[in-house]
Amino acid sequence: QVQLVESGGGLVQAGGSLRLSCAASGTIFSINVMGWYRRAPGKQRELVAHITSTTNTHYADSVKGRFTISRDNAKNTVYLQMNSLKPEAPAVYYCHVITGGMVPSNYWGQGTQVTVSS
Repeated sequence: QVQLVESGGGLVQAGGSLRLSCAASGTIFSINVMGWYRRAPGKQRELVAHITSTTNTHYADSVKGRFTISRDNAKNTVYLQMNSLKPEAPAVYYCHVITGGMVPSNYWGQGTQVTVSS
């Protein structure tokens, strides 16, 4: 089993920055993909960004140029640097991991709230 612990959410003013972290622990053979999703009230969960084991990245169009995803393989940790935050509806950001090995598996964090005030 893999546990994901997120941190870094909170309240920030529009134009500000936040950095989310997600540390994976447990029985980990390898981690293929690490990423972040978010869900705002009344909306479906959407992909924000992900990064592969070869550091290829993908971003949602809405965050390109403002958010940066990175990972520290030695610490099994993924980061999401969020700059120029916009005053949108509060959202819960979820860490997501796809492990490698014989049976790849999906794991989700418990979520961390991000609120951007205008």
